[in-house]
Amino acid sequence: MQLVVFSAKPYDKKYLTSARAAELDSAAGIDIVYHEFPLSLDTVALAAGASAVCAFVNDALDARVLASLRAGGVRAVLLRCAGFNNVDLEAASRLGLFVANVPSYSPEAVAEFAVALLQTLNRKTHRAYNRTREANFSLDGLLGRTLHGKTVGLVGTGRIGVAFARIMSGFGCRLLAYDPFESDEFKQYGEYTDLDSLLPQSDFVSLHCPLTDATRHVVNADTLSKMKPGAVLVNTSRGGLVDTRAVIAALKSRHLGGLALDVYEGEGALFYNDHSGHIVDDDELMRLTTFHNVLLCGHQAFFTEEALREIADGTIGNLCDFLHHRPCKYALVQDDGPSSPLVRKDSVPIRI
Repeated sequence: MQLVVFSAKPYDKKYLTSARAAELDSAAGIDIVYHEFPLSLDTVALAAGASAVCAFVNDALDARVLASLRAGGVRAVLLRCAGFNNVDLEAASRLGLFVANVPSYSPEAVAEFAVALLQTLNRKTHRAYNRTREANFSLDGLLGRTLHGKTVGLVGTGRIGVAFARIMSGFGCRLLAYDPFESDEFKQYGEYTDLDSLLPQSDFVSLHCPLTDATRHVVNADTLSKMKPGAVLVNTSRGGLVDTRAVIAALKSRHLGGLALDVYEGEGALFYNDHSGHIVDDDELMRLTTFHNVLLCGHQAFFTEEALREIADGTIGNLCDFLHHRPCKYALVQDDGPSSPLVRKDSVPIRI
């Protein structure tokens, strides 16, 4: 059978090839074809004749793309990521497609990166690095805050949220969290409250929730106004959680003290590719780059050796389960209909 991988980078090829080799018996006969460009309505024809496709966070898996995949013979959609907000699961169920994600890869990878962003912004090490390269050793403008004793608010306490809480607890922070589904593990480190109570108390707010209809633009003009003046916001989850125009306004008014983003709501056409030789016409993204108290990264929080290995192993494992008609615990939609419930809370890494 043939597996077509979209949005494939060299590291995807390396780890997926290794994972297939490790599953020698179960993965025998699997031929993998790699395409560097994303899956979309324009590229879906390249999957014709394949049994399965493998997609990433910014690939389009809406109803039209899924219908085209099914018409071309595809029966399985494998997500080499935890989030699945880019997949129309209802359409997949109607079409009889198998869909599975990889929810359990190295939550520490993302949590550690969130802490790195928070501390870089807080202690202004990015600015110090640039200064010292020009022999400027002045400390003016580099004043930060001690984390010990500060209040950190988490929105979402799944695997990554709990890993983040564990680290921040080690700094001596007070932890508050909002999540409709409370975690007993998080309660070792902090306490739950509602969002309206969390925001005005938190010196730092970190987002660890999925992108759903309920969470889209959870950070907006109203919620930003409730945040503590000077607070820092960190987002390593999904770009659509944050209303970009609203955070730009909050930064301009000095109400928001800092912003660290590893994700961006308009990232689909930009991230994971080199645009340094081109004019980027996303005015909001370019406006964010002008603030000295904003950090932007290209969706790299997951990017560790350990996480890539676990993602590849999980993806090939899901495919082998499908091929050999074995129960797949990470199936979001079975090939004979949806799992129950259709979207499981444990299918997302941390998140509300």
